[in-house]
Amino acid sequence: MSFILRVSLLLSSSRGASGSTAALTSSTTVFTLPVSSRSIVLTISGHAGAIVQARQLGDELYAGVHSDEAILANKGPTVMNLAERLAATDACRWVTRSVGHAPYVTSLPYISHYGCKYVVHGDDITSDSDGNDCYRFVKEAGRFKVVKRSPGISTTDLVGRMLLCTKTHFIKSLEKKLAGEEGHGTPEERIVEGQQMLERMKLYATDASGKAPGAEVFFWKASQVAKAEEGEEERGSFRQLIEGPGPKPGQRVVYVDGGYDLFSSGHIEFLRQVLLEEEKLAREDGWFSEQAVNERLGKGEDYPPAYVVVGVHEDEVINQWKGINYPIMNTFERGLCVLQCKVKQPPNTTPALKFTNHFKSQYINAVIFGAPFSPTKTYLNTLPRGTPDAVYHGPTSFMPLTYDPYTAPKAMGIYREIGAHTFAHVNAGEIVQRIMKSRDMYEARQRAKGEKASVEAAAREREILEEEQRKKEAERA
Repeated sequence: MSFILRVSLLLSSSRGASGSTAALTSSTTVFTLPVSSRSIVLTISGHAGAIVQARQLGDELYAGVHSDEAILANKGPTVMNLAERLAATDACRWVTRSVGHAPYVTSLPYISHYGCKYVVHGDDITSDSDGNDCYRFVKEAGRFKVVKRSPGISTTDLVGRMLLCTKTHFIKSLEKKLAGEEGHGTPEERIVEGQQMLERMKLYATDASGKAPGAEVFFWKASQVAKAEEGEEERGSFRQLIEGPGPKPGQRVVYVDGGYDLFSSGHIEFLRQVLLEEEKLAREDGWFSEQAVNERLGKGEDYPPAYVVVGVHEDEVINQWKGINYPIMNTFERGLCVLQCKVKQPPNTTPALKFTNHFKSQYINAVIFGAPFSPTKTYLNTLPRGTPDAVYHGPTSFMPLTYDPYTAPKAMGIYREIGAHTFAHVNAGEIVQRIMKSRDMYEARQRAKGEKASVEAAAREREILEEEQRKKEAERA
């Protein structure tokens, strides 16, 4: 079945009746496909929970992303520009392809143009600048599907955390949070919340269909010193929370770690560069030879040469280094962003690499919550999938350091570094600065609500915390 999902980032999935997938280019050529019950067009606000539910309704999902101008006219200024939002949409595990400049009001000719029969959206109302329902035309035609809006943070929530400088979103122990042993409310309410969070995590750990297991999830339990300090050799213990397929024969296990706060095009491009490096190594070893590919296909399926394990740092560890109220997203939210990530490779036009087209996207294979800031030899040697073949990292200009966190993997001969790339400047600090430049608009809205004093107090508090952080960084230097 085909659907379209639509919002500030629009998603559309389409497949023609003949089975061919709609191709979109920057030209003005029009491709009108037969309407198929196998395609979905979905428009959402980058909400992965809605995306995965939409994907479960069909076989492919194309994501239509609104232009900066359309969003400005209907909602307000964007935080990320169109290129950055397209990169983020392409990197969602359940999105087949993203389509830029999608119309804010979904019309029947538009979805039929891509061979899509239905539009999918959450169970909330979305209006255009005139206050009209953005989906009125497809609703009238009976081509609208609703998915439940899953609990989670919105762009408004994140902006509020940045501007009001709050830390109430921090999670001290994700393991305890999921067990209902941490948080607000009654014991019964905490248990229910923990169960709901666990179910969301399991959903985000599904494969590209949104129905089968796709990624493994582990906790690393150790002292806070081992998680935050330099070279503290502590074995700790791993506990598997969600089971997944695990590495396949011949795959290299690759480890990358970080905060992944305000998960964006900078993180996505880094991960893509990691996989490109692994592809180069695999090519040299004959992974893409016709014989090697046929051997894998003969055993069931072809698969990429790397198995990617991502370590996610805890809130307290990140705040220890970045200060203020970083991370803006807590460990659970950041982990979900990593779980839903896929890395889409550019089209292959090199004849010698024709066999790489058996897989055009690679997914995150495992996530480890509570990963140490400095991966020691003991930690790396006891990883659930064995000592990694490589540990990758990129430049961290946003976080001034007093020591090298990667001395252990360097000594082990498995460290590899990714250099500058297109979105290297896009990190949590950059995004926060963009928001702060638009603070006047936010404050105007709050003043209209009679909350002027709280906004001004929060702004002053952030200025104080930023100054304290600058002094700490100067002392480290």
